Amino acid sequence: MSSLSARASVERSGFRDLKVVAKVRESAIITSFLLEPVQAQGWRPYQPGQFLVFRIPASKQAAGAKDYVLRNYSVSGPPSVVGTYRISVKREAPPKAGLPAGLSSCFLHDQIEVGDVLSAEGPRGDFVLDSGSSRPVVLLSGGVGLTPMVSMLHALSSTPDPSISDRRVVFIHACENGDVHALRDEVSALAATRPGVTVHFCYRSPTERDKSDRKFHSEGLVSREMLQRLLPLDDYDFYLCGPPPFMQAVYAIVRDLGVPKARVAYEFFGPATVLDVAQTPAIAPPRVEIEPDGKAVAVEFRKSGIKAAWDGVSSLLEFAEEQGLEPEFSCRAGVCGTCKSRLISGEVSYFEEPLDELEPGEVLLCCSKPRGSVVLDI
Repeated sequence: MSSLSARASVERSGFRDLKVVAKVRESAIITSFLLEPVQAQGWRPYQPGQFLVFRIPASKQAAGAKDYVLRNYSVSGPPSVVGTYRISVKREAPPKAGLPAGLSSCFLHDQIEVGDVLSAEGPRGDFVLDSGSSRPVVLLSGGVGLTPMVSMLHALSSTPDPSISDRRVVFIHACENGDVHALRDEVSALAATRPGVTVHFCYRSPTERDKSDRKFHSEGLVSREMLQRLLPLDDYDFYLCGPPPFMQAVYAIVRDLGVPKARVAYEFFGPATVLDVAQTPAIAPPRVEIEPDGKAVAVEFRKSGIKAAWDGVSSLLEFAEEQGLEPEFSCRAGVCGTCKSRLISGEVSYFEEPLDELEPGEVLLCCSKPRGSVVLDI
């Protein structure tokens, strides 16, 4: 993409104002915010699983650029509803005295009310349903990680296209107990709209009320035995989302069951290599890109003295992590600029346009791939 078209794309997808038209408490710790663009042209369609990037002020009185932080929140509502977005946010209160609370989540919970306006960009992200697949779907979430899964379930339950609405779905959600379980009734209602949708709620520590109400299906943690019991032998597409310890444990279980990497999609704001700890190597060797002269596409990290053949992973950031490097990052979505690095030679292409225009010789690792061999100043 030329620099001119890149700039035009950024202008079309910049921040715009979204007004809070409803605020709904979903559980003891999760609240939903229904948002609609202040200007009609501010509406942009989204795919189930994508997120919005919010510019959150430190307080309602904040005015300067340094008084803002960027936070990503998945859209949890049905993508078929045009004109509004719903995000469902967990209040990240400090677990122990003396630790900071979640700046953005506490601001949203405690200070934002109906009628207030937030600044947001997007939707962004490639954690979306594979619309070209006819395989059954497993939506597996932990904690507030259920938000993109609910949006996916809406699409799988109500889309008129039979190639989507006829796919068998298993929705598995794990959380502490019923007090913190958000959107439970909505998920159950969606499952009742058509055959072929199975719902399973796993509570780690159910309360006595949970046990008397019988609104959960198993107690403890997601285990290999649970998945084997719920999932008859088949070729599934897995979608995973949740906090890091949950993701690492569940990813290990799914891979140990023999599910290929290509069948496991996940939303995880951390180094992708964390999920592969203690995993056995893939049977197939990594795919190596070849240049027209027959040589492998090489990525050189000049400062680190590392040079390796590009294997087609999702981004240069993930590739650097595969080589044992630890570049700085934050959003992993082309928004914050934290992973900005210097490109010594070669060219890259962007699969997610950076929000800010980069200077010549600069590159964002998290949303780019090499166009031939490259040398980075890392």
